[in-house]
Amino acid sequence: MNSTESGNNHLATATIAVAGIEFTIEAILFDKDGTLMDFIYTWGRWGERLLAHFSSELMKRQRLPLAEDLLQVWGINYDTEGQISGYDRNSPLSMGTVDDMLTLLALEGYKAGLSWAEAKVLAAKSREAADEALEGSRIARLLPEVLSFLERCRQAGLLLGIVTSDETAAAEKHLEWLGIRSYFSVCVGADRVNRGKPYPDMAELACRELGVEVAKVAVIGDTDGDMQMARSAGAAAAIALDEGHTAGKDGFPSADAVMASYRELRVEQVG
Repeated sequence: MNSTESGNNHLATATIAVAGIEFTIEAILFDKDGTLMDFIYTWGRWGERLLAHFSSELMKRQRLPLAEDLLQVWGINYDTEGQISGYDRNSPLSMGTVDDMLTLLALEGYKAGLSWAEAKVLAAKSREAADEALEGSRIARLLPEVLSFLERCRQAGLLLGIVTSDETAAAEKHLEWLGIRSYFSVCVGADRVNRGKPYPDMAELACRELGVEVAKVAVIGDTDGDMQMARSAGAAAAIALDEGHTAGKDGFPSADAVMASYRELRVEQVG
């Protein structure tokens, strides 16, 4: 979908203000997971299903199962009752692509005694099982205040796009599940570029498709990889969402500003 198809056939200028800093922009690029969609609600469960399937198949092959703390090594945090409680914003699970995760998983299979070819095939089959479970349950929910902020952006005339480490087709599906696909003129997943985050490729492609200069775009994300992408592309603003204050400013050294909620963002059309 291009900007004309989404109903935005002109470029409006707006200001976005956060943490006492104001930026003049024409568009906003959003990361998806952990920025619009609750990351651990979806991907924590997907990761558990992925590893459970892989571990079960290892045991069928008379191999040792995966380490019980592997999902924690990948970046998911658990509370004392064994429930998912958070995630590391600098971890492979939060910053990596699906292919990155499958490579890490295949490595575990290789360490368990499978050939690299067997390990890669098993990782792919485990991904299919995890995807099927996610498709069946459609486990996805918006973060607080996302919908109202998107509506304020629409009213201000801003163009909006998605830049995600997820694959494009999956990202489109999740946006539909969440009921927010119509807000976004473009969706760029890691499969559409040669280099994913923290490189500038996704932001540059999204801006070309939006028809805006990168220097007139704000990027909002939940990892410093998002912030590094924004800076390397030359974006007007790199704004980090630190929901729950779990990372703090030190967790986003490349950000221009850090916020805990979309309530902290003010958007106003210029003129």
